[in-house]
Amino acid sequence: MQLEGRVAAITGGTAGIGLGIAEAYISEGARVAVMARNPDKGRAVAERLGDACVFIPGDAMVQADIEGFVDQTRAELGGLDILVNNAGGAGDLQPLAELSDETFDECMKWNVYSTFWATRRVLPAMVEAGWGRVINISSTEGKIGKPVFTAYSTAKHAINGMTKAAAQEVGASGVTINSICPGLVVTDIVKDNGPATAEAMGITFDEMIAMFAQESAIKRPNTVEEVAAMAVLLASEAGGGITGAALSVDGGTAPY
Repeated sequence: MQLEGRVAAITGGTAGIGLGIAEAYISEGARVAVMARNPDKGRAVAERLGDACVFIPGDAMVQADIEGFVDQTRAELGGLDILVNNAGGAGDLQPLAELSDETFDECMKWNVYSTFWATRRVLPAMVEAGWGRVINISSTEGKIGKPVFTAYSTAKHAINGMTKAAAQEVGASGVTINSICPGLVVTDIVKDNGPATAEAMGITFDEMIAMFAQESAIKRPNTVEEVAAMAVLLASEAGGGITGAALSVDGGTAPY
């Protein structure tokens, strides 16, 4: 029960990595608020996870929704100790020379701005309390780059930079800020969107999965549970000495 008595807020928390983190946090004693766009799915997830979970609908690309999520979590659960900025994604994949302003802006809002808005909202209260955890879900693409992933890689590099700078600002207060950089995790979202991603790369979905696996040291995709285990460590007292880090859970894919 490493997180007993803690309250966590997780954007994009009803599927994939976000849901896995919510489940892990609840198993460690935390109460959790999850945000996502689909209200029916969100309510079903909250019902399945039980009294320790509340669902708050919202769109991570809308500033008022993100800030409202933070405020409502505090109101409903009596505080907010841990923020997990998980919402985000690659969106439309195109080479830089073909990227429209609209596609690039959408990727920035989905990934960078959502992280910025939520973190800015939680930090003053965390600093005042003398304890807090902000965990940003980045990507291996925040350390390396691939063709057609230009916008996504830019966004995830930006999240890692924000993590490092903000951690320096609040570290002495007892608040830590870190990012997790997963490699390929074959979630339902990847299965749904992966064929289009593979097509943009000029390969099949199965070839894409094999390529990502081959690039790693472990020669397989990572699992949701492996990413969630890192999120538990960073949220716990044991993670108090880790801040400003971009920690890979990618099977040895990134060179640093």
